[in-house]
Amino acid sequence: MDNYRILLFAALSVVILLLWQAWQQDFGAPQTPTVATTGPGATPAVPSVSPAATTSTAPAPAPGVPAATVAPAVQAAALKSAQRVHVKTDVLDVYIDTIGGDLRQADLLTYPVKVDKPNEPVRLLTDAQADLFIAQSGLLSSRAAPDYQAQFSAEQTEYTLGASGVSEIKVPLSWTGPDGVTVTKIYTFHRGSYVVDVEQVVNNASAAEWKGRQYRQFQRRDSSDGGMSLIYTYTGGVIYSEAKKYEKIQFDDMAAENLSRDVPGGWAAMIQHYFLGAWIPKAGEANHYYSQALDDKRYVLGMASPEMAIAPGQSGSFSSRLFIGPKLQDTLEKVAPGLELTVDYGILTVLAKPLFWLLEWLHKMVGNWGWSIVLVTLMIKLVFFKLSETSYRSMANMRRLQPKMTALKERHGEDRQKFSQAMMELYKKEKVNPMGGCLPILVQIPVFIALYWMLLESVELRQAPFILWIHDLSTRDPFYVLPLLMGATMFIQQKLNPPPPDPVMAKMMKFLPFIFTPFFAFFPAGLVLYWVVNNVLSIAQQWYITRRIEQQVAKAA
Repeated sequence: MDNYRILLFAALSVVILLLWQAWQQDFGAPQTPTVATTGPGATPAVPSVSPAATTSTAPAPAPGVPAATVAPAVQAAALKSAQRVHVKTDVLDVYIDTIGGDLRQADLLTYPVKVDKPNEPVRLLTDAQADLFIAQSGLLSSRAAPDYQAQFSAEQTEYTLGASGVSEIKVPLSWTGPDGVTVTKIYTFHRGSYVVDVEQVVNNASAAEWKGRQYRQFQRRDSSDGGMSLIYTYTGGVIYSEAKKYEKIQFDDMAAENLSRDVPGGWAAMIQHYFLGAWIPKAGEANHYYSQALDDKRYVLGMASPEMAIAPGQSGSFSSRLFIGPKLQDTLEKVAPGLELTVDYGILTVLAKPLFWLLEWLHKMVGNWGWSIVLVTLMIKLVFFKLSETSYRSMANMRRLQPKMTALKERHGEDRQKFSQAMMELYKKEKVNPMGGCLPILVQIPVFIALYWMLLESVELRQAPFILWIHDLSTRDPFYVLPLLMGATMFIQQKLNPPPPDPVMAKMMKFLPFIFTPFFAFFPAGLVLYWVVNNVLSIAQQWYITRRIEQQVAKAA
């Protein structure tokens, strides 16, 4: 492998990574629904409280727990709906349905869908069939208990956290069973927070002991269209535990086999690019984590708590927290251990997190994410200055030897063996190492890829303006100026490098700027900005080193 192959590898490394991840997403194992219906619109005859699935893949009960109380059996039919309770805070606009007391819709008020649509917020949760994503909770018991099909009643249908000194809103929903057991589900919304406290209070006014457990789950439809995307980010389930840490539960995994695991603490989430929903149990509470695949690419991921016994005339409560909002790392770290890992930097997290910290610190100084990217790129170039200098010095020496290498090729013609031997003798005579530029480039590749993922995953850059026509660093340059500049800088870099002796490699290198320019035209502007700045700095450094070596050679002559 010569220096030119290493340069080519450096240019293609990020692209190969993206294509590989897109391939994994789109051409993995096909999904197989586990719930069948007997006809259009049919509803399977499933009890309201039963094992998580009726197939052999149903999760096994926890020790000492009746099989009927492990997890709710979610039916494959369309969701039912009744009265809606509307709750609006300064950051959330949500609707709760009295069927199941589920949170059916959630808009993130400070995150517009697009820059040019500032009054249309991102809808993270929705019960629209095409993009179904809802948060459900309820109780499971061998006696009557409110699950996702139960009918609750609401004291009022409108709640607003106004501009007064009130810091929270409590939204109670009530359910009364046939045997004297009543349940009050209380949602508590806080000012400036994406965390919603959920409490289920059981009052046992019956003559017998009540035993049961709570479940919390997300139901989501896989709305991916199956096309290959060059900018791939993960959408699907995630669970966290102290034992296994951050673990993806993909839709394909749910379709192949139901999750069934007892986990102390942790959390379960459904995530997507920039946003997530997460159920967070009480610290240290052991929960049974489960999943279920329904029809029409719908999936359930949730957890069931330990069983609680409530004596006649007594009451007890179950509590959890629900996070529905953006992947703000500082916020997520405070909500639950490991929740910040949903900002998924992959295997290069150890590099990407410090880079984000640096980017965020610079943003506090300059107040513009675009200029922060420029400064981060400059700092990275300074850190690798000596390594880059070694690489560019090697290239400059190779460029100096180019006329002699051309003469050798003409002398030996098609005899590759003699040509190679003559080149090695020339390198030895001139004290030039053709591999001198390889290691510096290889060392920098992980840092460049980590920076790429950091820029791609950071919600802070979403709809962040830079200058002039660039109003959103997370979307493509609307006028393709940055991709054209990137292509131009690649072309200039090629002119500064000696052409490869291999004609095939030389032609490939010539076409690279014309291949990468349209490719990068669809990349987020923030990522292309990084590449342009990096290329410009590389050109300046390489030009300076090449010019200095040529001057030294001229003086020596």
